[in-house]
Amino acid sequence: CSKRHSIGSMAFLSTAKRQKLSEVLLNEAIKNVPGATQTAPNYIPGFAGFTIRGFSVGDYGPNVTRNGLSYGVPAGTQASFSDIERVEVLRGPASVLFGQGDPGGTINIVSKQPLRDPFYSVEATIGSYNRYGGAIDLTGPLNDSKTALYRLNASYEEAESFVDFVEPETSAVAGALKFELGEKTELKFDSQYIKINQSYPSGLPAIGTVLDNPNGEIKRDRNFSSEDSEYSPEVFRVGYDLEHRLSENWSLRNAFYFSTLEQKIRGIGVDSLEPDLRTLLRQGDDRDYNEEILDLFTNIVGKFSTGAIEHQLLFGVDLRRSNYTDVTLRTFQGTPIDVFNPIYSSQRLEIIDRPSDNEVTTDSIGIYLQDQITLADNFKLLLGGRFDAFEQTDEDRIEDTETSQSGDAFSPRLGVVYQPIEPISLYASYTRSFIPSYGRSADDELFEPGRGTQYEVGVKADISDRLSATLALYDLTRTNVNTTDPDNPDFEIQTGEQNSQGVELFVSGEILPGWNIIGGYAYTDARITQDETFAIGNRINNVAESSFNLWTSYEIQSGNLQGLGFGLGFFYVGDRQGDLDNSFTLPSYFRTDAAIFYNRGQFRAALNFRNLFDVDYFESAYSDLSLYPGEPFTVLGTVSWQF
Repeated sequence: CSKRHSIGSMAFLSTAKRQKLSEVLLNEAIKNVPGATQTAPNYIPGFAGFTIRGFSVGDYGPNVTRNGLSYGVPAGTQASFSDIERVEVLRGPASVLFGQGDPGGTINIVSKQPLRDPFYSVEATIGSYNRYGGAIDLTGPLNDSKTALYRLNASYEEAESFVDFVEPETSAVAGALKFELGEKTELKFDSQYIKINQSYPSGLPAIGTVLDNPNGEIKRDRNFSSEDSEYSPEVFRVGYDLEHRLSENWSLRNAFYFSTLEQKIRGIGVDSLEPDLRTLLRQGDDRDYNEEILDLFTNIVGKFSTGAIEHQLLFGVDLRRSNYTDVTLRTFQGTPIDVFNPIYSSQRLEIIDRPSDNEVTTDSIGIYLQDQITLADNFKLLLGGRFDAFEQTDEDRIEDTETSQSGDAFSPRLGVVYQPIEPISLYASYTRSFIPSYGRSADDELFEPGRGTQYEVGVKADISDRLSATLALYDLTRTNVNTTDPDNPDFEIQTGEQNSQGVELFVSGEILPGWNIIGGYAYTDARITQDETFAIGNRINNVAESSFNLWTSYEIQSGNLQGLGFGLGFFYVGDRQGDLDNSFTLPSYFRTDAAIFYNRGQFRAALNFRNLFDVDYFESAYSDLSLYPGEPFTVLGTVSWQF
């Protein structure tokens, strides 16, 4: 893990969790984090969005980093997992280290690095719904002295799904070169290319699924988009990462990345349900979206002492420029459809809006300083702060107008860790986050950045040298939330506030040789505390009050069956509100997963069973017209050979 990330998590061992991916997909690994609830369908490619501690993380937000640095493009386009070594989750606000982001948490993806010793792997995957895929992983030295290393990961997968017309196809290539420029300097170049082709699921109405409909129940495999709908993001990312050890105690890191995202969206989505509760009106866009992002990161980290007090100091500067164009070729009305007897048509009816063509350029800078202070062997203090400033220019090419706005924010961080005895760590922390809020009120006042403020206390216990447990209590408030202006509904005001209070318990490690466990429980009380649109006290949507997860596996350690293993997992997610109006509820569910695997020598094989008992449940909801069902019983088989 990057030094920039590790210094942020070192003082608060309870907030950063690591999960080896092995045969588990990234989305499945995140579900092992207490209080993490998936908000995007699992049957489409790409990293799903989650709520953590009551607030959104990932998907289209900025709360995903790669190797401790901003990922650049939306996390939902991370559709390949073949180049991922592990995933780390830092719960709660993290703006001091990572800049702008929602307050729920930050997910750090750690990619596979070039190795000094040759390693080659070929993998094949087959599964339910005609799922086929393959991946290669090649790494090793480029010269005899092993000062030049490479790694190449490539994957391809195509599949159908239990939802009509959703047949995703993904391809990805990731490459890395690492050079040792003397004993103190390492330079790495890496690139990533991802291409997704698929139609997008519309989701299902609440009436006819979780709410009664006198006409009957809507089938869960229905998709009310057109058959020829298209969602095809294409990502390219390239850059370098340079680390130089200035001395035994000090090091400098500098990295630069250029990222591009091109998306084409074609098709029809849902608009409204008619009073007969069976006729669904549809609306669609033909839209092109392109984004280019330049990221420059520089930080210095070092250790020094002032008398008997030890310091680990981190200072850094981040620069970013993003430029995106959003071109809506046309917005149109589609043909109505009967949700119980659908007859599909991609015909475009009345054009209900004129095209749009916007180009938005955003420049931002972040400066941060953090000091981890060791006052005694059993007492540590963390002090940190970050200042961010941004400026955005929005050009409407059709109207031939240009608007601009700017803003800034300061995000502090304070924490303390005390060990009364060596296996027990008590900690307390205070931290804030920010995210720019673009736009103006009816009075032409610029919006202030959205803010997150968290207070947390907890205890971490090392039960053994391989097994640990963490208990955390937190109070997290999100302020400056945009809400509809009651005096002028065409505008917004920033009077909204949301609060999440909760308790989290996490246990992970090895109980006995070969017997591993990951388990957690979360109680989350996330509500609206101020708003002009929604009732105060309403629960935040897609957030379960109670959730529980347990994954345990055992691998035989000796004998003729050495390498054979079994895994069993349980996931419980309580009732969740489907929207901020709290107009409908997604029922709780209890899902069981299982696995059989065999690791012997160079051979690896695994069978993963998701939703073993074929439970009907809903993963999430975006609105009362877009509920997304969870996958039925699904089997995924993987075979790999390493040499």
